[in-house]
This record gives sequence, structure tokens and C-alpha cells, in this order.
Amino acid sequence: MFRSRRAGLVRRLWRQRCAAASPEDGPAALKPAVHALFKKLKDEELELLVQVVESRGAWESGCVLAPRGDPRGVKQGLPPQVLLCRLFRWPDLHQSHELKHLCYCAGGQGACGDLAGLCCNPHHFSRLAVPETPPPPYLKASCGPSWPDEPQLMEFSYDGGDWCDTSLSWSTIKDGCWCKLAYWEYRTRVGRLYAVHEASVNVFCELPWGSGFCLAQLPAAYRSCAVRRARGKIGRGLQLSQEPGGVWAYNRSEHPIFVSSPTLSPPGLPVLKVLPGYSAKVFDYEWAGGRGGWQLPGEGPCDPHSIRISFAKGWGPCYSRQFITSCPCWLEVLLNQPR
Repeated sequence: MFRSRRAGLVRRLWRQRCAAASPEDGPAALKPAVHALFKKLKDEELELLVQVVESRGAWESGCVLAPRGDPRGVKQGLPPQVLLCRLFRWPDLHQSHELKHLCYCAGGQGACGDLAGLCCNPHHFSRLAVPETPPPPYLKASCGPSWPDEPQLMEFSYDGGDWCDTSLSWSTIKDGCWCKLAYWEYRTRVGRLYAVHEASVNVFCELPWGSGFCLAQLPAAYRSCAVRRARGKIGRGLQLSQEPGGVWAYNRSEHPIFVSSPTLSPPGLPVLKVLPGYSAKVFDYEWAGGRGGWQLPGEGPCDPHSIRISFAKGWGPCYSRQFITSCPCWLEVLLNQPR
């Protein structure tokens, strides 16, 4: 590639850098190491990195491989993936253990170990979500000691023509898939169950490239203004992946998602908030083994192999919505036992 062409690609990359809260963590402090890394990338790797960064990871791309074993010029010994994730996504990132490979990255599957390079594609990584303990200060005054009882969940759906009774029991999902997805608007299930056979699935309203469970295609007899506003925040949605030992959720949208599961830690945590770009292990098969039914405070019993995810709106004792059935748009994940 002509030198002027590479220089143009580097300039385009530099324009996509994130701002930082302090000069010490800002792009200027990383510039020498970043430019040294860019020089080591092959032409095709540099072009791929430009496409990925400018699209903000809108599509599943290949690995960007950086040469191994040459730490010279790297600020404070930062690995290539930390360096680029810090430059383009999270200025406050410091260590590689704060990151997780996404399921479609070859590095996360161990394949990069057989190659001469390390994947440093910043959109092949997510940050690990951690519980908010204690709750944010603005929520403390609203946290009550207990929840009122939740009304029984109505199990009916609208599939475009008729209202029909549904059964979300464990026996209905033993058909070879690892999970089925049910989409709810408040207390009404919309559309049919979506069976997932692949190792991962995208759930979204707007996704320029890719496939999966598209909520925009589900019919509904009526949608309130609150539901339409919440659906407008789903965007790229989330990715669910079945990985060794459990199920992970990656927030691809621009707004938080909120998760409840019988295996979330610490015990008794009603809802886990997962910020945009973050991942969380939302179900642990080993921990769930042999467990009976579970319930959140004030709620009725739940399937011990289910996950509930609300888009953009939280619920629980620290929120105005006490129950997930008060959330405008939410997802129920009905898991099959791993074989």
C-alpha cells in the first residue's frame, strides 16, 4: 500500500478516538504507543480496523492481528487489545482482565494462540459488568424494605391475528434448541417463541448487518407511547451466547439492559444493570444444577432455568417499577439443560 494511503487510514482512525476525563488517560498520552502499533499492522489489518472503528462494531468482523512479543514502545506495557479498546471505546480501561472476548472472536476460542498475532479488534471485546453495591446515591432514598406482591403473570400473546393461550413451561422447549426467547410488552407476550439453535443469537430492533430475533418484525394490536419510546432505545439490542459453563449477555445497544437470573451473584441481587458495551454471565449451569424454583422478593416462583432482561428500564425496590411486568419491553429466556 502506498505510504500516503496508510497515512490517510491512520488519520481516519485518530479522528475516531474517545475523549478522556483527564490528560493522563487521554489519547495524547497513548499516541506514541498507538502509532507504533499501527505501523506493525499489515495493510489489510489496518483497513479492517478502520472499517470496524468507523462503523462502531455494527457488524461482526474478523480479527485484527497484532504481532506478538514486542512490548517496546507500548505505554506502560499495555497489551495491544487494551491499548485500542482504551483509545476507541473505554478511556478508563486499565487491565486486560476487565475485558472479555466476544463469542465470535477467534482469540476467545483459543484460535489466536496458534497464530503469529494477537487479536486487538476493539469490537471483539466487551467489558465485564459488576453489580452496583451499594446502589447509586440517587436511589437510596427510594429503596424500600420490601416489595408488594406482584399480580399473577398473564400468559397470552398476540401473533398477528388471534390472541392465543401460551404455556412457557419447561417441557415446551425440549426440541433440540438450547433456549427459546419470549418477547413481552408489559404483561402481554408479543409474537411466538423464538427457538435458538446456534451458539449465539442477536436480539435487536435495528441492525444494519446480521441476523437473529428482530423485534421490529413482531406484530402487535396496540402499542402505547411508553412502549414505542422504549422500543426506540433497543437499537442493536443484545447478544446472547451459550459458552462453556453458562450463558452470557452482551449489551450492543446505546442504553442499559437489566437482568435477573437465579444464578446472578451476589445472592439476593434483584437486578443486574449491564451498561452499553458490557457483558455479564447471566446464567451458570453448574450453579443452577439441582436448584429448585426461585423467586425475587415479592414475586411469585419463577422457572429455575429462565432469565429475564428488560430493555432500558430497570425494576425492583430501587426503581419506580417494582416488577418486570411493569417494564414496557422485556425478554424472557427459557433455557434447555445442556447436553
